[in-house]
Amino acid sequence: MGGKAMKYLAIGMAALMVATPSFAQTPQQVAEAALSEAPVWDGHNDVPEQLRERMRDVLASFDFNDTTDEPVTEYGGPSMHTDLPRLAKGHVGAQFWSVYVSADLQGSAPVQATLEQIDVIKRVVARHPDRMQLATSTADVIAARKAGKIASLIGMEGGHSINGSLAVLRQMYALGARYMTLTHSKNTPWADSATDTPAHNGLTDFGRDVVREMNRLGMLVDLSHVSEKTMMDALDVAKVPVIFSHSGSRAVDGHSRNVPDAVLARLKDNGGVVMSVGYPPFLSEKLRQWGAAKAGEEARLNALWLGQPDKAAAAMKAWEAANPAPQATISDWADHIDHIRAVAGIDHVGVGGDYDGMEVGPVGAEDVSGYPALFTELARRGYSKTDLEKISSGNIMRVMKAAEAYATAHRSDPPIENPTAF
Repeated sequence: MGGKAMKYLAIGMAALMVATPSFAQTPQQVAEAALSEAPVWDGHNDVPEQLRERMRDVLASFDFNDTTDEPVTEYGGPSMHTDLPRLAKGHVGAQFWSVYVSADLQGSAPVQATLEQIDVIKRVVARHPDRMQLATSTADVIAARKAGKIASLIGMEGGHSINGSLAVLRQMYALGARYMTLTHSKNTPWADSATDTPAHNGLTDFGRDVVREMNRLGMLVDLSHVSEKTMMDALDVAKVPVIFSHSGSRAVDGHSRNVPDAVLARLKDNGGVVMSVGYPPFLSEKLRQWGAAKAGEEARLNALWLGQPDKAAAAMKAWEAANPAPQATISDWADHIDHIRAVAGIDHVGVGGDYDGMEVGPVGAEDVSGYPALFTELARRGYSKTDLEKISSGNIMRVMKAAEAYATAHRSDPPIENPTAF
């Protein structure tokens, strides 16, 4: 074979290698390429809650470079899921830190507690200026990424944090909060929770004003934790895309904290995003069913051995040994993302792990370092690099930009006022 023929053969073989699927990138390589260009923007992480429970927000001995040995909570909780090395390993480039406070707090107490939680996450960021940067806008997120830092945003988890005051809502925004979950585990006086007995049939008139004022400010309306009727009412009122900061698909796992298909279908028109959660009971229907069976057996044994708690406890221990809990996995997590994509579309999917707000993440992604494994599983299922970049951060970036644009266009609109309690 002559020199020219050899040259043309080599060119042809090179072209064939590019075109032939057998020479395509592996799922791991696709995921790595996507996350390198578009690091994860996570919708929900509860490090501030851990700081409150473990050390009462005193950071003198807190080492964010290694949290595996941080003191356990007073309830004996496990080690933390989040620290700077594991965030880097997980390709987390932007994080909504949740300034959650208990829904059991009443009156002005949750307002104070939320202010303390905003303060503590700001102090954490200030202690690590080389690795973290406070962000209150998409421009800040972009700047932080360019600087190689984790863009650190603040999300409020639960409308009880404003104590029924739009003035407090506005001041929380001024302090840097860029989303608010309308409820947590209990109803507020103006919105129904997914995990409480309905009291308002969704949003009250004041609740609708909360959504309108959040839109005017540029604060994202977070519908995780709210009832289906509250979701629908908020979508009726919202002028900008909403988010679910940490929720799954109810069709895959029937927990009330997950999003029903009727709501997913409306996201196409609204433009919002479901940031798929990693909390095992919300991921695995088998685990959810096991939890219900366990609760039922515990109630039965307590009734059977009334006044004899030792016998009830021993019997419960035997039941658990005979009925081990199913494990949620990365595959379960990907199933939720598959379903959200199928109903709402690829432009309406994100991730919101809920790390440090649960005992442990799913098998294979037990802490924040597990995101590459999740994205590898998605790539294995046929998600393209472009798809993965939308899920990792592109979709939430688009949503937040839309909220900012609406706020800019309505900057001259007067604030919505509500009378004070006294």
